[in-house]
Amino acid sequence: MNRRQVVTAVTGLGLTGGSLWVAQNGLSGIQPRDTDQLPVRVETLDARGSSAGETAVPSPGTVTVVDLFATWCAPCDDQLKILDTIRPEYPEAEFVSVTNERPSETLTRTEISEWWNRNGGAWTVGLDPGSELLAAFGADGLPYIAIADASGTIQFSHSGLAGEEALRNELDALV
Repeated sequence: MNRRQVVTAVTGLGLTGGSLWVAQNGLSGIQPRDTDQLPVRVETLDARGSSAGETAVPSPGTVTVVDLFATWCAPCDDQLKILDTIRPEYPEAEFVSVTNERPSETLTRTEISEWWNRNGGAWTVGLDPGSELLAAFGADGLPYIAIADASGTIQFSHSGLAGEEALRNELDALV
């Protein structure tokens, strides 16, 4: 192995490690940018725990856990499992997961619903192809979690994988 190959390998490892760290821990200092835009109405899909239609996110008058995800995002699979674990402990809270993926010939609404069902989703799932929620929350990575109180004020936000304990601590303070 020559010097160029070593430098390339070390750089690649550094970028991969950094990306994984951000996916697991998020970026510090991320703050919502324009929550005046909330709530945002999103199209909902017909899938397990969800009906086709439309809903406001966050849900007015209810503590709402908002999960922003993508079907291609591996940490989003893990976030969905964590949410599925804690959701039964908070029946008074609304859980909503939203993808900003744009339905098309290569990714249909049916395929998103199938991904949802395959990964254990059991609550409202919606589409935000214009990324209005990402902009309103100031989200710059996926998965992204926001928790709004009953007045719609964002009390918690996290870019990257949010753990069970952190989510329980936030929800315990709000419900």
